[in-house]
Amino acid sequence: MQGALLVAGTTSDAGKSVLVAGLCRWLARQGVDVAPFKAQNMSNNSVVTRDGGEIGRAQALQAAACGLAPSVAFNPVLLKPGSDRTSQVVVHGRVDGTVSALSYRERKPALLEIVTAGLARLRAEHDVVICEGAGSPAEINLRATDIANMGLARAGDLPTIVVGDIDRGGVLAHLFGTLAVLEPADQALVAGFVVNKFRGDPALLEPGLAQLERLTGRPTLGVVPFAPDLWIDAEDSLGHDGAVGRPAPPLGADWLRVAVVRLPRVSNGTDVDALASEPGVSVRYVTAPSELVGADLVVLPGSKSTVSDLAWLRSSGLADAVLAHARAGRPLLGICGGYQMLGRTIDDPHGVEAAPGRHDGLGLGAFDVVFDRDKHLGTPRGSALGEDVVGYEIHHGREVRGAGAPLVTMADGAPEGLDVGTVLGTHWHGLLENDGFRRRVLARVAALTGRDFRVSPTTSFAAGRTAQLDLLADLVETHLDTRALTRLIERGAPTGLRVVPPAGAP
Repeated sequence: MQGALLVAGTTSDAGKSVLVAGLCRWLARQGVDVAPFKAQNMSNNSVVTRDGGEIGRAQALQAAACGLAPSVAFNPVLLKPGSDRTSQVVVHGRVDGTVSALSYRERKPALLEIVTAGLARLRAEHDVVICEGAGSPAEINLRATDIANMGLARAGDLPTIVVGDIDRGGVLAHLFGTLAVLEPADQALVAGFVVNKFRGDPALLEPGLAQLERLTGRPTLGVVPFAPDLWIDAEDSLGHDGAVGRPAPPLGADWLRVAVVRLPRVSNGTDVDALASEPGVSVRYVTAPSELVGADLVVLPGSKSTVSDLAWLRSSGLADAVLAHARAGRPLLGICGGYQMLGRTIDDPHGVEAAPGRHDGLGLGAFDVVFDRDKHLGTPRGSALGEDVVGYEIHHGREVRGAGAPLVTMADGAPEGLDVGTVLGTHWHGLLENDGFRRRVLARVAALTGRDFRVSPTTSFAAGRTAQLDLLADLVETHLDTRALTRLIERGAPTGLRVVPPAGAP
């Protein structure tokens, strides 16, 4: 098999990322040399590759589905929003300035050359490349400078399928409308649809799908059922709300309740997914002080705008609730930006994330933070709580150590993070994915809160993620027309596909 395919969506969070991961896993299980590609991603969920670059977390997950290590080749352009109007631009894994929505348009022609060249290299190196679109191709106000949806499809002559989330309602109109607003040359590459998260009897949906095919001349290539056991890393910020995961019942008499503060600019919120993989650990995102009441562990996650998110924490009343929680001797964990908030001061002399100046932290740790111009990226190793650990670092802030024991001793002996009993902190992402370390943390939380909670000795986060990828592949194999998908990958979009008005009107 040789070729490529673009998976577009009717909306953000329609299921593009997981469908691409499922397609990649399905192909890899057949022995196909497959790789993922997302030309442009907008997300504060990112990972560090082995060569020290930064890419979207979804592309790292898709790489794992292919049996590949993360690479900057899979996500050449990453936008990391720092406010409602500005984003940091990461090109080939490295920071390349900050843009507004308007100024970014001026960079698009050069970036289109970068992403099309990158896609061509991947296609030369692998048999199949499964591409993921960004947002929706129906954002016609952005079409002229698009580099991730039909702009990429046209440049690479990519057959395209459009996925819609039926949970949001109006999926048939979404699918039809997405196609109908595209110009004829774009429509010529859209070869079919996929319905995601369907519940109920498929026979009830069938008349609508038949009508959709009569209206568009394009088949629906599959209806993917809602899978309650699927809770793989949320790519979109829409996923960072409410309960996390599907934890099994506790081994002891009590659950452990974890409250994760849903910061406005939360980054790498998926760090807490590992906690939710444990039996008896209930993990929820919270946005109000009252939701911290009764929590056994409070987590302050990463942030792309640490100072402004800390100001929000204070204005919302959550800062006082976090301080009360910690002063009552109940466990608190800060990760990256959330860890920086725990210190005495945050100094951003170069205005990297905020207006230049020094800002007061929460004062729960005897250290200060200084923001450097250059971003610290790494995949360090070390030990923590008596366990060997690995992780990855993505931050501008650098801790200036004061009193207090470190949480991590790095491989070179350098201290990192904070461990003062009830208050833990680290710049490392992925630390909780280390099974031994996670068990030690949960055992400490249970001891400090008096819960009858027993840590599972067998939970493997890595094995759980692999099982999730296999579940995605099973869904693809069972519920999608894989023969039709294979034809699209190998032969491209069929010729003579109907042009649908109004955008396709003469």
